[in-house]
Amino acid sequence: MRYAYGVATALLIGGTAFSVATGPVGAQVAQNAPAAMPPHGAPMSFADLAAKLQPAVVNISTRQRVPVKTQTDPFEEFFRRFGGQDPSQQGQTPQQGQPKTREAGSLGSGFIISPDGYVVTNNHLVQGLTGTGTVDTVTVILTNRREYTARIVGRDTASDLALLKIDAKNLPYVNWGDSTRVRVGDWVLAIGNPYGLGGTVTAGIISALHRGITGVGAYDRYLQTDASINMGNSGGPMFDLNGNVIGINSALISPTGANVGIGLAIPAELAKPVIDSLRRGERPSRGYLGVGLQPLDENIAASLGLPKDNGEIVRSVVPGEAAAKAGIQQGDVIVKVGGREVNPDETVSYLIANTQVGARVPVEIVRDGRHQTVTVAVGQRPTEEQLAQQAGGDTDQGDGTTGTAATPGSAQALGLTLVPLTPELAQRSNVPATVRGVLITAVDPSSKAADEGLRAGYVIVSVNRQAVTTPAQVSAIIETAKKAGRTSVLLLVKAGNAPEAFVGVDITPQ
Repeated sequence: MRYAYGVATALLIGGTAFSVATGPVGAQVAQNAPAAMPPHGAPMSFADLAAKLQPAVVNISTRQRVPVKTQTDPFEEFFRRFGGQDPSQQGQTPQQGQPKTREAGSLGSGFIISPDGYVVTNNHLVQGLTGTGTVDTVTVILTNRREYTARIVGRDTASDLALLKIDAKNLPYVNWGDSTRVRVGDWVLAIGNPYGLGGTVTAGIISALHRGITGVGAYDRYLQTDASINMGNSGGPMFDLNGNVIGINSALISPTGANVGIGLAIPAELAKPVIDSLRRGERPSRGYLGVGLQPLDENIAASLGLPKDNGEIVRSVVPGEAAAKAGIQQGDVIVKVGGREVNPDETVSYLIANTQVGARVPVEIVRDGRHQTVTVAVGQRPTEEQLAQQAGGDTDQGDGTTGTAATPGSAQALGLTLVPLTPELAQRSNVPATVRGVLITAVDPSSKAADEGLRAGYVIVSVNRQAVTTPAQVSAIIETAKKAGRTSVLLLVKAGNAPEAFVGVDITPQ
């Protein structure tokens, strides 16, 4: 609203406004004062630029056969059971044990990065519908309607990128740009095949940088644009006004599934190293710390006496990996990596993933309110399959019921009914037998703990980093935190076989 007030003042006291605008060097002026505004306006037309770029943008079409769940025909089952044949099937050879399949396909976009036919696109276009393997065939269609069967050179699930190759020469191609120099408000062009409509050009601006949509991972760092991006634009390029690729259109945020002006592109700075590795026939190399992390939301930060969004808390440490070897512990807050502050724009995952494997990096942590620095020898990130095995396939988080609301020894704290965790209760709540803590048997739906998502069947392992095994211990730690002037407490919670996670709960009076 700063500029609005400035304009109102200028209308009311024109002479004073003039003196402010032309006052001494360094005097503050309105953000939209004429002298402060850039001289260049919007381009008169994108036609020449679009004409040059369109030939290098391609349509991606895939095909695969997928199994179909079928219901048994009751008449067919009747004839089969009694040794006969369904009259409608007479003359046909029965094919027992052969599952029915149907052909499925997808449409998307891509762009050529070399005259000999290397094509960049999204991995989700060529990955099998089951989440494993790849599609059966990939067809690349140029703007001149020439079609080529493409070979999948390599793909990377973590970044959602894939590299294809078609057998052709002297193809039109485009170069990578520098997405690190992109600014909010810059013009961009998106070219692709929304809904299968070939060669569609849309224009807009960069709406935001470093936009996260999942909150985790090194690649949760998108360029946001209001250029129209829809289904089928996936894998297509985002260009700057110099015609260089600064992003790969990959996702959109929409309540309807159609464009509402929030499109997301993988920045070139992240995409190019992955594509270069795939082109060399190598698995992309990424740094790895070996920790599970959570951002410092308001309640977690308050429970630790730290600023919100300034660091990430370690909720788990993978044994034998880089963090464990460096002495990083569960509950530590990582605030700097290699001298760079950790925040929502530069997460630990992003900073470590873009650090050379084997490099020794100083990592600043906060442990029990004290800052200290450890040196980490950055490891090599495992494959997605290995990471899934580490996490374990079981993510059962309990059914939210225990049937123990009236168990003797229960107590109230934070609007939670708590009981000591026994082996019988652990088994009933699908919690591993090795877990120690107190079990939540009931939750007041109007409590702040309920607002944070705590449910019956969850186990509180620690409070403010102190292990607890009785409800009395929980109550005592909460009282100590209140006397110390803290506004929230930090709970370490175990839900079924899911990984442990920290939850900050407000303890101020309602």
